[in-house]
Amino acid sequence: MTASPYDTGLDRNPANFQPLTPLTLLERAAAVSPDQLAIVHGPLRRSYREFYARTRRLASALNKRGIGRGDTVSAVLANTPAMLECHYGVPMAGAVLNTINTRLDAAVIAFQLDHGGAKVLIADREFSKTVKEALLLCKVKPLVIDYDDPEYSGPGERLGGIEYE
Repeated sequence: MTASPYDTGLDRNPANFQPLTPLTLLERAAAVSPDQLAIVHGPLRRSYREFYARTRRLASALNKRGIGRGDTVSAVLANTPAMLECHYGVPMAGAVLNTINTRLDAAVIAFQLDHGGAKVLIADREFSKTVKEALLLCKVKPLVIDYDDPEYSGPGERLGGIEYE
């Protein structure tokens, strides 16, 4: 097979190749389809514009608290909008996201927080009983950010001084 003129001089460069990462995918979705529905959670509806703006605010808030490259942000959250925002906002801040399974017991959660060196823990009120026990066992004392899922109406308490809205 002979090379055509279209096969020559096409080495990858910024003009013809741009890798798409999850972060650039969200940015692009917000730019191309800003009003397209991105998140549905109960009656909550968020567009890509809103989703992108919220992830940027989360990244900014983390940076303002001194969280950045190489720091660990842990999350004990169900599959809620907050968890989705963490998957984008934490890497935007340069930090590493450590999602912790909500079914684990306090000792295992404490181990994961310590082992990962969590500087921040974003936790849903729904899991506050186990998270509170875990925090008592931890050697590290992460900044705790509370999330209150509007779809959850059961028991639970706030553990930190900051509320994730």
